Amino acid sequence: MRTSLSAAFSAVLLVLLTVLVPVSALSAWVDLELDDADRYLAAVSPLASDPDVRNTVASVITDEALKNIDVGPLQETVAQFLRETAQSFTTTEAFQRAWDTANRTAHEAVTAALHGESGQAVTIELAPVIEEVKRELISDGVPFAGLIPVRDTSITVLSADRADELRTSFQWLRYCSVWPAVGTVVLLLLVPGLALLRGGARAALGAAAVVGGGFVLGSIVLRVLVATERSRVLDQVPGSDRDGAAAVYDALTASLRTTAWIVLLAGAVLVIGGVAGRILTARRTMGR
Repeated sequence: MRTSLSAAFSAVLLVLLTVLVPVSALSAWVDLELDDADRYLAAVSPLASDPDVRNTVASVITDEALKNIDVGPLQETVAQFLRETAQSFTTTEAFQRAWDTANRTAHEAVTAALHGESGQAVTIELAPVIEEVKRELISDGVPFAGLIPVRDTSITVLSADRADELRTSFQWLRYCSVWPAVGTVVLLLLVPGLALLRGGARAALGAAAVVGGGFVLGSIVLRVLVATERSRVLDQVPGSDRDGAAAVYDALTASLRTTAWIVLLAGAVLVIGGVAGRILTARRTMGR
């Protein structure tokens, strides 16, 4: 009877931690990173040097400029020249400043899309970037630079439909805040501790192994959720924006992927340590 109760408790604990680990990571991520403007910017600011982002921005600037330029048979040559010039600009400090300005506004869009009641896409507005490009190119005497239009031009990173689908989940995660993570830590400490008091070292090692198994399964679930959501988000982003959107998504979820690996490693250590400890304890008991 006692063995059956122990097995049932272990199964419940395993399932609970498998659910609690990804919920803990996601709710803490929403509360501490996604909702915080400075941490959001710290995550995406380095993307100013990402090749996919640079290519996307250069292409958008070139396409917008060509809408106001018509030089007949030289159109392709001018397009190539403007693309290379815009690409070169994305390596400058001016581009970094413009990128940061655009992303501070983008964070407001993220907050509005995931807090609001009606769907709106999350975009990175490139008007400040285009304005900087135009100013620099005019200053350098680049032909046709004065024809580059400065207007609302953006990269979509989350469609309005996907924002609508995610809103309830994000509101729930925001409400949970860091409390699921606190609960996970309490279980990590409490379960083996109680097992030690009630059944000794061997029981505590078994409990630690079960907790470790929950951590391993929970980290795998978290990693699968991040990868699956990446595909779903990018499937609803326009093809021309997809590379840039993928870079932004990966930057914002980098901490979640790191958390998944850390929890997986910690869980594996608990499982291996718990199982190995029980085997050694059993052998010592039999040797007496």
